[in-house]
Amino acid sequence: QVQLVESGGGLVQAGGSLRLSCAASGSIFSNVAMGWYRQAPGKQRESVARITSGGRAVYAASVEGRFTISRDNAKNTVYLQMNSLRPEDTAVYYCAAMKAIYLPPDYWGQGTQVTVSS
Repeated sequence: QVQLVESGGGLVQAGGSLRLSCAASGSIFSNVAMGWYRQAPGKQRESVARITSGGRAVYAASVEGRFTISRDNAKNTVYLQMNSLRPEDTAVYYCAAMKAIYLPPDYWGQGTQVTVSS
């Protein structure tokens, strides 16, 4: 069982930055892939960025070059650094854990709101 708790969301102006954190419980953290997903009102949840246990990352085209996912296995924490934020990045952001980055998540966090004002 893995429990995930996100933090770091908030309100920011367009062009600004935020860093999300996701703290994971459980001893398997270093062996699982992690990801950030988001869901805007009226839209489906989508993958933003995912990272393997070894640190290889993949990104959605819409955030490539602006967002960076990273992980600290010693702290059981995964991060999402978001730069050059746009109003269309407004969504609830969810942390997730999965067996591999090409598989659907097995565990979800509760979500954290990110709002980007124009």
